[in-house]
Amino acid sequence: MSLSEQLLANARQRGQTDSLPYAGAVTPEEAYALLQDNANVKLIDVRTQAERDWVGRVILPDDQHLAAQWTLYPGGALNSEFLKQLEQQAKRSETLLFLCRSGVRSRYAAKLATENGFEHCFDILEGFEGDRNDQGHRKSIGGWCMKGLPWVGA
Repeated sequence: MSLSEQLLANARQRGQTDSLPYAGAVTPEEAYALLQDNANVKLIDVRTQAERDWVGRVILPDDQHLAAQWTLYPGGALNSEFLKQLEQQAKRSETLLFLCRSGVRSRYAAKLATENGFEHCFDILEGFEGDRNDQGHRKSIGGWCMKGLPWVGA
């Protein structure tokens, strides 16, 4: 079994154990390993463009790092074009890893994509910045950044 197959099997098992409405969930480290091991795996960053511009973004090749905003800035309204944006960038048969700030919006995005025929949708647990610490700051408790995975700040 290849590394990708093993990681996806673990993620699918999490999905079954937790009764997730999409294929499964991966840790940030597993997501990065999948992206390195398999060019057909895509990361879908569902944060707003403002978040990517002002907070930071993952460092991946352009053909693996896709963006479809779940909500819009300013105001936080749901992006009515989300599915259209996703369809323009990803194939329904590809393995899609959804990323947001803390792992909440990405769950909704993975669920909606699954309900609309995307076959292999996974949430990236902890998100890009992780949870807030006692001082209310992120990037110190879990998440892509805290795990030391490649990213660039604003």
